[in-house]
Amino acid sequence: MYNYQASSVNADSISGDTDPAKGLGQLVRIDLHTHSNRSDGTDPVDVLIRHAQQAGLDVIALTDHDTADGWAEARRAAEELGIGFVPGLEISCKLNGISVHLLGYLPDPSYAPLAKDLRIVREGRTDRIPAIVARLNSIGVPLTVEEVLAQATGTPSVGRPHVADALVANGTVANRTEAFDKYLADGRAGHVSHYALEPGHAIDLVREAGGVPVIAHPWGRSSYKVMTEDTLGRLVQDHGLAGIEVDHQDHSPESREALRAIARNLGMIYTGSSDHHGLGKIDHDLGVNSTEPEQFDRLLEIAKANAVSADAAVPEAYLP
Repeated sequence: MYNYQASSVNADSISGDTDPAKGLGQLVRIDLHTHSNRSDGTDPVDVLIRHAQQAGLDVIALTDHDTADGWAEARRAAEELGIGFVPGLEISCKLNGISVHLLGYLPDPSYAPLAKDLRIVREGRTDRIPAIVARLNSIGVPLTVEEVLAQATGTPSVGRPHVADALVANGTVANRTEAFDKYLADGRAGHVSHYALEPGHAIDLVREAGGVPVIAHPWGRSSYKVMTEDTLGRLVQDHGLAGIEVDHQDHSPESREALRAIARNLGMIYTGSSDHHGLGKIDHDLGVNSTEPEQFDRLLEIAKANAVSADAAVPEAYLP
């Protein structure tokens, strides 16, 4: 059984650009889940990093959906601004028909099996746009594929958030939340499913690529139906799941307390994040939740161990 125990690691063990004397104990605001316009956020990558620095964050992870396209630009911006940066991504998964998201930190994005599956996911997401538009048209909602594509600038795939943005732009709804609640969420008239990975397989891919797999918002939206303690335990034992995102806006105080206890029981790390999407999500401001420095220590140590085990060309975290 994989049991990740806490121990200290300095940032210099992950990034050669770090002063070993500083250590991670001084990093107090760590946001490990954000999105840029390379997926469904509204901010360009450099703007997102600048906003993070202005918000007083010490470390930000860029975790766009199913793509590493923004990593190089984010790293450059972080270096210019003197803010820590961790490359990551959020992988679309599905368990028993329920959407589940997996955060992968510091994997090798060129690892062929991972890159292949991420490409299939992105293509599936984009390919369903005409079907979504057709369904919305059938219930009298005015929308064209061209309007949706106009909202998707700088991203390798087009998804429901861009449909939502198009509905906002043409005056059908006031914001993304209303678009999802009325038309795009699971079970709504405009929902069309797309290919997603089984969580265990996605965890395997992230670890094989030398990264750290963490389940995103396990009790948010509909994922609470399948992300039980038993399921999480099996993912830890059978696949090496490293952690879960506990402090998230989709989790109530009671859920956070219960999830933290589950993480401790299973020997997992637990994180806190904003899931920031720029203007795309209400009440998800940068730094609204953060990861404890001790948990970040553990994540970096697991990243180091997984990179060695996988013999992968993993990216480096930048921690000034």
